[in-house]
Amino acid sequence: MKKLLTSILLAISMQAFSQEFTPYYKYRVYLTDKNQSEFSIRHPEEFLSQKAIDRRNRQGIKIDETDLPVCATYLNQIRNQGVKVMHTSKWNNTVVVSCVDTTVMARIAQLPFVSGTRRVAHYTKADRLPGPERKERVSQGFGLTAGSTYGSLAFDQINQLNGIALHGAGFRGQGMTIAVIDGGFYNADVIRGFEKTRILGTKDFTNPADEFYATESHGMMVLSCMGANIPNFMIGTAPEAGFWLIRSEDGGSEQLIEEDNWSAAIEFADSVGVDVINTSLGYYDFDNKADNLGHESLDGHTHICSNSASMVASKGMILCCSAGNEGSGRWKKITAPADAFDVLTVGAVDPNGSRVAFSSQGNTADGRIKPDVMAIGMPSAVYSTNGTVTYSAGTSFASPILCGMVACLWQALPNLNAYQIMDLVRKSSNHADHPDELYGYGIPDFFKAYTKGLTY
Repeated sequence: MKKLLTSILLAISMQAFSQEFTPYYKYRVYLTDKNQSEFSIRHPEEFLSQKAIDRRNRQGIKIDETDLPVCATYLNQIRNQGVKVMHTSKWNNTVVVSCVDTTVMARIAQLPFVSGTRRVAHYTKADRLPGPERKERVSQGFGLTAGSTYGSLAFDQINQLNGIALHGAGFRGQGMTIAVIDGGFYNADVIRGFEKTRILGTKDFTNPADEFYATESHGMMVLSCMGANIPNFMIGTAPEAGFWLIRSEDGGSEQLIEEDNWSAAIEFADSVGVDVINTSLGYYDFDNKADNLGHESLDGHTHICSNSASMVASKGMILCCSAGNEGSGRWKKITAPADAFDVLTVGAVDPNGSRVAFSSQGNTADGRIKPDVMAIGMPSAVYSTNGTVTYSAGTSFASPILCGMVACLWQALPNLNAYQIMDLVRKSSNHADHPDELYGYGIPDFFKAYTKGLTY
C-alpha cells in the first residue's frame, strides 16, 4: 500500500510538472518581401510616433521600406500553421515564432513568402524563478556624500569626459530621450535615488509576463550612470533626459533568440522617438556551441543584432554599445553588436585614463577601428539594489557614462545629425590622431566637442 501510494504521488507530481512546463522552441523566420503590407511609406504616422517622424525630417532622412512593419497577412498565415508569433523585426524582415512541435516549421518553410528558418532557442526547463521580496521604497535615506554635488563616487567618471563643463553650460539632457536596452531593471521603480529620474515607459521583449521591475539588476545599474539626479548623492551624465527601459536579455540562458529580442527592442526604441540608445550587452558564446561564430563574424552584419545596430544612425539615432569584457580572456575581441557600423563602441579605462585589461579589443573583421572611444569602467559608480551608491566594473558602465554625455552634446547641438555628433565625439578624443585597437580614438572631451560643433 505504501509503495502504491508513493507511485501515485510520484505520478501526480510528474503530471503537475508537465502541466507547469512543457519544453518548447523558438525559430527565426526569414521573409522575402513586404509586398502585401497594409501600410504605406506615404503615411508613416500609422506606424511611427510623431517624434520619430520629426527626428527623420530634422536630419533629412527619408522613410523607406525597412520602416514598414512586417506584413500582417504573412503573420496570419504563419500563425495558422500552429505556432505563436512572439515578435518581429521590420528592419531585417524576420519573425520569431514559438512552437512545441518542430514539424510545423517544415510547413512554414514552404510558404511562398518565406526564404528560410533557423532555430534560435530551445527551452528544456523553467529558467525563471521568483525574485526576492521587493519593498515599497528602498534605501534608508540618501546618505549625502561630501566633496561634490555629483557625489564623491560619481564625480570622476563625469569629470574625466569634461562633462561637468557641458552640464555647467546648461546641457544636462533636457528634451532628449534615451533608451536603455538591457537585461532587467530590478527595483528601479522603488529606489529613492530614481525619484527625479524621468522614466517614460517600459517594454519587455524577453517575457512580457514577468513583473518588469523584479528581474535582473544590470539594467538598473546602467540606468543610474545616466539617470541619477540627486545632488550630493549621485548625479548621472544625463540627469534631465527622459528614459525608455527595454528588456531584451534573458539571464537564464544564452541563446540566439536574445539577438532577435535585441533587434525588436531597438526598432521599438525608434518607433517611440528615441534619440540615443545605450546597450550594455554583447554576444559571442552561446549555450548551443553550434551557434558560435569566430572573429570573422565581427563584420557589422553577420550577427542579426549587429545588422540592426548598423542601421541605427540611418534612422537618425545614436547607439552607444559596450565593447565587452573579454580583453583578458580567450576571446579577447569585441562582441556583437559592438562590431556594427556607425555606432559608438565604448571600452573601459580607469580614473587615470589607462585601459582596463578586461576591456575588449578591436578591430572589426573588416578592419574598422574599435572600440571607438573610452570611459571609466573600473571603478564605476552605480546604484545597488538596496538604493545605495556603490562601485562596479565593466564596459557595461563605461558605455552609459559616455552615452549620457552624447545626449547632452546633441541637446547642445540640435542642428547636427547623428553622424556629425559621433564624428565630433571621436575627433575630440585624446587619441584622435593615432587611433588603435585598444583605445580607439581615446577619451572624449565633451566640452571640446561642443565648441568644435558650434563651427559646423
